[in-house]
Parts: sequence; C-alpha cells; structure tokens
Amino acid sequence: MGVLGGAWDWLANGANWSGESGVWHRLGEHAYVSAVALAIACTVALPAGLFLGHLGKGGALAVNISNIGRAVPVFAVLALFMVSPLRNAGYLPTIVALVLFAIPPLLTNAYVGMREVDRSVVEAARGMGMSGGQLFFRVELPLARGLVMTGLRSGAVQVIATATIAAMVGQGGLGRIITAGFNTYNTAQVVAGALLVAALALLVEGALVAADRLLPRVGAHR
Repeated sequence: MGVLGGAWDWLANGANWSGESGVWHRLGEHAYVSAVALAIACTVALPAGLFLGHLGKGGALAVNISNIGRAVPVFAVLALFMVSPLRNAGYLPTIVALVLFAIPPLLTNAYVGMREVDRSVVEAARGMGMSGGQLFFRVELPLARGLVMTGLRSGAVQVIATATIAAMVGQGGLGRIITAGFNTYNTAQVVAGALLVAALALLVEGALVAADRLLPRVGAHR
C-alpha cells in the first residue's frame, strides 16, 4: 500500500506533469510512436490477411509469418538497429520494431476471421450472382469484423505496452518515466509510470470497443 500511495502522490504532484520530462510531454511521445507503428502495421497486415482469407490460400504463410514475428524479441530487433546506420534516425528503429511486433495478431485475426465465415452463406451469395468484390465487402468482411477488431485491439495494447522499450535506447515516451525512476531508485515513480502505460492501453482498447459498437455494420444488412 505504501508503494501505491507513493505512486499516487507522484501522479498528484503537478510538477511531474509539466516540462520536457513531464507526463504530458512523455504521453505525447508515447502516443505518437504507438499510433504511427500501429497505422503502418494495419496498412501492411490487414489487407494481406483479408485478401488471403478471401482467396482461401496462403494460410500456412500467414501463420508462419505470425509465428516468426512472435518468436523474435522486440528488444533484440531494436538492439540490431542501434548498431546499424539507422541508430541516429530518431524514432524510426523503435517504430520498425513495433511494426514487426504488431503485424502477427493483425494478420492472423484478419485471415482467420475471413476463413471462419460460414461457407454456406458465401455459397448462397455466389448463387445470387455476387461478384468477388461484392462478396468480399458485403458478406465476408462484415462477418469477419469481430475477429478483425479483436486483432486490432490486441495489437494496439501490445504496441502501447511495448513502446516503453524506446526509453532503453534514449528515446522518449512513458518508458522514460520508468527508467528515470529506476535510475534514482524511486520505486513510486516506476510504479506511477507503469500505471500510466496501463491506463493508456486500457483507454485505447476502450475507445476501439466503443468505435466498433458505434460504427455501422456496413454491408451486413444488404
């Protein structure tokens, strides 16, 4: 209780929220890196997973890519970049490492979501004369939406949690609050930083759940 109380006192201190080392600045850095990495991962993984699922081919490739991505430690990828010519490229090494980490859940869920669409529904749509594009957008994609969104939420939470590694190579983000606490043996600050990361992850996941519920189910009713 003492540590949690100390973390609360640290968070309640307005001085810890202002300046370049303050919470607001570090939160902005963390959100920027996470958003860019997740956007790139979605751009790469979602179209590939959905398309392969629509074709019903490449399943082994998708699963193997996902397994490789899960097996490679993110920090190891980041460490390789730190000894390469890209070590002075700002947030680029961190973003690339996070993209590689985010692709597996996005790709797998997109593919599995498309393949788990009821085949009888698909065949009935084909029998009605739907083209491949109509079948994809009006039948398969709406029915696969649940698993796709699950993959998106999982990827977002993992990226936000893992973005703290940027601090280990001198970059910004909420991880700097945690590492600063370690360096000064301030356990309360370490816990406060961890709570901020967890709160951001939960907030983003909640926002994605709300967006999924509020957005119309395009094509599902046609």
